[in-house]
Amino acid sequence: MQYVSTRGGMSPSNFSDVLLEGLAPDGGLVVPETIPTVTPETIESWRELTYPELATEVIGLYWTDIPREDLAELCQAAYGSQFNADIIVPLTPIDQMAALVDLSQGPTLAFKDMAMQFLGEALPYVLKQRDQTLNILGATSGDTGSAAEYAFRSKPNIGVFMLSPKGRMSKFQRAQMYTLTDDNVHNIVIDGVFDDAQNLVKELNGDLEFKAAHSLGTVNSINLGRLIAQSVYYFWAWLRVTNGIPEDQRAGFGVSFAVPSGNFGNIFSGQLARQMGLPIDTLVLATNENNVLDEFFRSGKYEPRSAANTLATSSPSMDISKASNLERFVYLVLDQDQGQLAEAWRQLDTTGTLDLSDHQPRFLEEFGMVSGTSTHEDRVATIRAVYEKSQLVIDPHTADGVTVARGYQKPNQPMLILETAKPEKFGDIVREALGFEPELLPEYAKLLELEQHTVEMGADATALREYITLHHV
Repeated sequence: MQYVSTRGGMSPSNFSDVLLEGLAPDGGLVVPETIPTVTPETIESWRELTYPELATEVIGLYWTDIPREDLAELCQAAYGSQFNADIIVPLTPIDQMAALVDLSQGPTLAFKDMAMQFLGEALPYVLKQRDQTLNILGATSGDTGSAAEYAFRSKPNIGVFMLSPKGRMSKFQRAQMYTLTDDNVHNIVIDGVFDDAQNLVKELNGDLEFKAAHSLGTVNSINLGRLIAQSVYYFWAWLRVTNGIPEDQRAGFGVSFAVPSGNFGNIFSGQLARQMGLPIDTLVLATNENNVLDEFFRSGKYEPRSAANTLATSSPSMDISKASNLERFVYLVLDQDQGQLAEAWRQLDTTGTLDLSDHQPRFLEEFGMVSGTSTHEDRVATIRAVYEKSQLVIDPHTADGVTVARGYQKPNQPMLILETAKPEKFGDIVREALGFEPELLPEYAKLLELEQHTVEMGADATALREYITLHHV
């Protein structure tokens, strides 16, 4: 299996190469030359597998330059005792035809652990094989940072430089990240919004000389390895929800997924699974008030907003107005034509707008994509409604997913909502909705009292380069 850039300026590479690189050298995103497909019979043969075994099968279709037994060992290590649920990803019904896909059983209580724990095993494996070092440069709007830092803390040959927006995350999210004291973890607080931090990551990754000199890589959702690891739980959830379907009716049984999304990575993983042959009827993209993606899917016009126009909301991990992974979807829409894609992004960079309105009907017809927007009032009402009906407490991002999903449910078709994080991470809005905060386990509560260690910086690429130069592994 070989990988190329959406923009055509990268020689075909293997999975181990792109795992370390992250962003393609021409500024594009890495994609498989051909998305592998699986038959209904193959999917059915995976039904009784454990989660690590399923991950080995799905990821093994992409990571073909590794011995299968090594990949199996990495997946067993990635999806082990650090998760709180024996089956790793339980499904929890919220009504007769809707269920939550519980992706937040990992060490940082967020879905990002599902991919990051895999990368925490995979990257050191490749680095050891090649006798190399890697300095991970990332940006977070909330959960990516802690998931990455917990996956790579104290790992040999790896440094972590995580940028986060000042004052834009919950107090628990900040405590999870900023209280770490591992020598290889650097929390850099940017005076700006998430998009400012993400732009710095892209700028330094685009500086090929600096990137090579300091062995920069990324584990943000622009890293294809993360998206492939995330596609596993779409297969897992489909297999679980169809367990009750008569065997002769399972093949092709359509299921819909609702996905809270800011950076478009999690839902693109679902699109990958759909392209591979998983019977996904509809992928429902849920945004908050920063609804650039909803506008794109409704109109075909993509117009990222400035930092000043990116709102601070009560679902902060989705406070993003420039979706880093949308380029991969546009690449599919443009029939994987690298020249067309490169021209489209030149148009976007020049005018601030990408107009694909001629293609907009295909978003649903060919790709099963729909979207919607949720507000603070919606989140509060949905958290309350779900609790009253099922005694489940959900976080505000998951509430965005449930809110938008309600508008797209079809009779007799399961709707699976991907959980974003545990509600304990967002106590303020839960208290507003329910009159109480979810109780933190003692080991998490004590994080709020520990000293925090950060470096504050403006949105300044020169200052960031200087800091990395002084502290890289």
